[in-house]
Amino acid sequence: MIARIQKSLAEKDKGFTLIELLVVIIIIGILAAIAIPVFLNQRKKAVDSGIKSDLRSVANEIESYYVDNQDYPAASDVGTTGTGTGSILIANAKGDDVTVTFSDSDTTIVYALGAGSGGQQSFTLRGYNDKGTAKDASNYFEYDSAAGGLKDGVQKATTP
Repeated sequence: MIARIQKSLAEKDKGFTLIELLVVIIIIGILAAIAIPVFLNQRKKAVDSGIKSDLRSVANEIESYYVDNQDYPAASDVGTTGTGTGSILIANAKGDDVTVTFSDSDTTIVYALGAGSGGQQSFTLRGYNDKGTAKDASNYFEYDSAAGGLKDGVQKATTP
């Protein structure tokens, strides 16, 4: 082995063989095949975290509205602003409207007002984004004020 190294140095033999280069390329390919799916899954998780954060932000604003007015806003007073998704406008008869902007303009949040337990008023928020695991109106994250907040995991819409 030492003799071969000395011979290589004496002949100024420099560079890699074709086999060595192929082995390195194969190793890089294997590592990429492992890393790309993991990266895509992490991206979906990041979108899901953004949806959950947006739901909490909107819920906080609706609860603030309740503290000021002793009533939740009507569904007609909560809607999108501008071109569609990306923010929600919570209109107030007193004129102090609040706009909540989402972290991702592709996120859709749907507000629904309802009766909670014991006749107490409550609301639900459903959020989804086609870039995450909650992709559409039948597959969403839900914030339910009567149930105590954000539900764990993706909710599935049930058919009657």
